[in-house]
Amino acid sequence: MTHSEQHRPEIVVGLVATPPDYPARVAARLTAELAGRLAERVNADVRWTVREGWGEVTPRRDGGVEALLDDVAERRTGDRWDVAICLTDLPLHTEGVPLVAQTSGRRRVAMVSLPALGLQQLRAARAAVPDMVSRLLTDASDQRVPPAGWAPAEMASRVTAIHQVVGKAGELGYVASPLIGRVRLLAGMVRANRPGRALLGLSKLLVGAFGATAFALTTDTVWQMGDALGGLRLTVIMALGLIALVAWLIVAHGLWEKPDRQTPPELARLFNLGTILTLTLATAVSYLVLLAGTVLVAALLIDTSVLEQTLQRPVDVTDYLTLAWITSSLATVGGAIGSGLEDEETVRAAAYGYHPEPGGWRDERDG
Repeated sequence: MTHSEQHRPEIVVGLVATPPDYPARVAARLTAELAGRLAERVNADVRWTVREGWGEVTPRRDGGVEALLDDVAERRTGDRWDVAICLTDLPLHTEGVPLVAQTSGRRRVAMVSLPALGLQQLRAARAAVPDMVSRLLTDASDQRVPPAGWAPAEMASRVTAIHQVVGKAGELGYVASPLIGRVRLLAGMVRANRPGRALLGLSKLLVGAFGATAFALTTDTVWQMGDALGGLRLTVIMALGLIALVAWLIVAHGLWEKPDRQTPPELARLFNLGTILTLTLATAVSYLVLLAGTVLVAALLIDTSVLEQTLQRPVDVTDYLTLAWITSSLATVGGAIGSGLEDEETVRAAAYGYHPEPGGWRDERDG
């Protein structure tokens, strides 16, 4: 550190990820670059120090944003941070619309709900967090820098489709528009729930379904069924297979969130919707992989002349696609029953409200 840097005032910004799962990944990326962004957008005459830490694995749900801000404020005081920003995957609401962020000048803390930022959460957080730090320091009338340096930008102008509202005691909230905000919230929940992890968790099911399709392809009755059924009925069979698989995963592994004293009904509904959308996306991708593999196996296993003899007409590539379609759909129904063989911990990770104890992240206060 140079002599001039030692004489610059230091401001410590804490980034708290709660739960320390997906939010911790965003916090880690943001921590590495936040000091430079604060110097560029807030004040270059300050020596910015960014600390990264964990919040609770299961943050309090019953108190909403106020409980979250209280917990972060306690952490800020204990670690002697000047301001603290909490990144969370909790979907929060205020007056029936999604709450994107909130700042509390008296507590010198702020919160960002990552799902409310939509799919591009890291990019939106990069735009929002420096403005929130600026706002907190402005509201606190920090004297270590000239007041002219703390003219906060409007975060609402940097993140699309959000609006600024003033809460009690001068606290600022940022809410999403009713329609676009809800759609973006659901998309953000699926993104935060990491559907790729759920997809990997269904690997045993996919292997078992491949085995079922290989067996079904050797049965000429299935060939005739595929030829007799029209596109509408095949679509219905496929949809029923996917619905049955998602429902079975939820029931067999206890993924359904029930309202209780800690989880309000509205939050439980959002958690369940996030779980359903995540599993639906994962099973749909699994189905497409299964379908593509089945088409390849059918082309290698069934000779055109044999298929023509069974169907008693000329065949082309659409017949192989139809055959793969029906066998994949039937195998998906069978896979729903076999999904109980999946690893419990891996499948439970698809539940939006479930967060396992972190194994790869380290909190700075622990070492």
